[in-house]
Amino acid sequence: MVLPLSAATRPQIPAPPPAALSTPLTPATLTTAYTANRENAAEAARMAAAHGDRSRAAADRTLASPTRHLLHFDARGTGQATEVLGDLAHATRVAVLVPGSDTTLDTYARFHTAAESLYRRLTREAPRTTPTAVVAWLGYRTPATISTTVLTPGRADQAAPHLREFIRELRTLTAPGPAAVSLLCHSYGTVVCARAAPALSGLGVTDIAFVGSPGTGTGADSAAALHTSARVWAARGAGDWIADVPHLRLGLFGTTVGFGTDPVSPSFGARVFAAGPGGHSDYFTPGSASLANLARIVLGETTEVTRA
Repeated sequence: MVLPLSAATRPQIPAPPPAALSTPLTPATLTTAYTANRENAAEAARMAAAHGDRSRAAADRTLASPTRHLLHFDARGTGQATEVLGDLAHATRVAVLVPGSDTTLDTYARFHTAAESLYRRLTREAPRTTPTAVVAWLGYRTPATISTTVLTPGRADQAAPHLREFIRELRTLTAPGPAAVSLLCHSYGTVVCARAAPALSGLGVTDIAFVGSPGTGTGADSAAALHTSARVWAARGAGDWIADVPHLRLGLFGTTVGFGTDPVSPSFGARVFAAGPGGHSDYFTPGSASLANLARIVLGETTEVTRA
């Protein structure tokens, strides 16, 4: 318990409130939103630097780069960001990445790297008639890996409504019509996606993929229990330590601990695909079997996905 308690005493980093956009988000106003959020990130960097937090200042400054497309940005607390890779306005297929524990603005670079790896793969593999985009959605306060919150669905319960709202918003940001959306969920992010899944029907989500999952949480011990019209996929790398986590769910002192059935087990009923020999952080590694299969799922090439 020493690490999470010590982390809680870290001084709050001053940051501006999120940018107030003067016009609603539409395909035509995406560039305006990107500019406003980059300016907000630049101001956050200045405030963090004045506070003496060089690490956060550097992270904010990177996100303020002219090459970054921030759909949403909030530097307060551990921070949240929604970043677009590609031409979202004209995309017909969109991948939304949902991260797991310990993903904050301070560690955002590794999340961006995963999204960038996928986008490069999609750019290389997609037909010219299938424009794609990737969205890195850090839209919730993730739990710390060494903490009690990572063992319970509390943060996922808080995050799920925000993910549902973002998917609804996403439907209005592609032209000439809504894109096909694939949710790619990693680690604790799989609990978030499972919580959101029942409310996503009719919102264009065609596929939900769980990678490196500890389980999907209360009431979701099978793909059918997610009550989604989307195809449900699951994978785990041969070197992923999450395989050693007990897939149990227990009531303890008035709360639920653990996340139940392993999504790659036959009893869960997901479409299990090959992820290769990688570890817990390797699902988006260039050249990996996992990344290749995730790209096929996003592109709708489901018959090409290699099964485990």
